[in-house]
Amino acid sequence: QVDVVDSGGGSVQIGGSLTLSCEASGDLTSNYCVSWFRQRPGQERERVASIDRHGDSTWYGDSVSGRFAFSQDNPQNTKVLQMNSLKPEDTAMYYCAVSGPIVNSGSCPVLSRSAYKFWGQGTQVTVSS
Repeated sequence: QVDVVDSGGGSVQIGGSLTLSCEASGDLTSNYCVSWFRQRPGQERERVASIDRHGDSTWYGDSVSGRFAFSQDNPQNTKVLQMNSLKPEDTAMYYCAVSGPIVNSGSCPVLSRSAYKFWGQGTQVTVSS
């Protein structure tokens, strides 16, 4: 069992920044993917960024590429999503998710949503003028 705790959401003005944190603990395997998903009311949950356990491989959705940065924090099982130049369309509930075991870090960019077995409770991000 893996516990995932995501935090750091809040309200910010357009163009502002927020930092989300994702801490995983428990029966962590040697390698796995960590991703942030977001969900707006009435919409499907979409993946916005992914990283492997060691921080060697990252992926970003088109809507956040160039504005968000996903990195490894200290300790290694904590990952940080730095969100800059926030827009109203970034408003959503953000969820951190941890996958089951992976063999190749290069698979994180293409890992399907069904591979993510452990989810945080979510943290709300609201961007307004």
